[in-house]
Amino acid sequence: MLRLRQLVLVASELRPVEQQLVDDFGLEVCYRDPGIGNFGLRHGLYTIGDQLLEVVSPKQDNTTAARYLDRRGGDGGYMVIVQLDGFDAQRERMADLGIRIAFEASTPGIRGLHLHPADVGGAILSLDEADPPESWPWAGPDWAYHSSAAVTAMTAAEIQADDPDVLAARWATILDRPAVDCTIACDDAVIRFVEATDGRGDGLAAIDLAVTDRDRVGETRAIGGVRFNLV
Repeated sequence: MLRLRQLVLVASELRPVEQQLVDDFGLEVCYRDPGIGNFGLRHGLYTIGDQLLEVVSPKQDNTTAARYLDRRGGDGGYMVIVQLDGFDAQRERMADLGIRIAFEASTPGIRGLHLHPADVGGAILSLDEADPPESWPWAGPDWAYHSSAAVTAMTAAEIQADDPDVLAARWATILDRPAVDCTIACDDAVIRFVEATDGRGDGLAAIDLAVTDRDRVGETRAIGGVRFNLV
């Protein structure tokens, strides 16, 4: 299994980004984890089909999120969370590849490995395993109830890079999936790598959203420093 299960944006101010997500896509907050305050963050999680979109915002200086905002010159994509099997085996495989674990997260029913961004590039990448697979305890007890009727899936994450070929190959090795034309196929979506042309360097730059209103296909929205392509 390899699924694109959660994407994370980072914003200097949480509320304006949340309001845009509500206005443009009919999303609603499914969960606010009180424990995330321990990391100097505030956040909101939003259900899209059986995937999750998250926005985090630093509430104090000297957090990883605050430094990321400074480095990239403003709001933008922050993290890609994939779901896979064999958590312990994946940890061993990362060690064999020389990929450092920056943080290991766990709560009943789910575990995640946040890989060191210096060893991956493009975005913070987390390898997560949920039990049962259809669950997602990071999102609270009733996340599925909050699914939007307007958007049904995140079908692609687009990561820009100064050298997309090199970054695609690195992610392909980590995820153990081939990169074909700078695109890695997950079971439910794709991760594609494109050249950075906006001067902001490597980062999660765009998300494709499947919409139910066919008249909206082809529209784009810029929210939280990320381009949302409606497909």
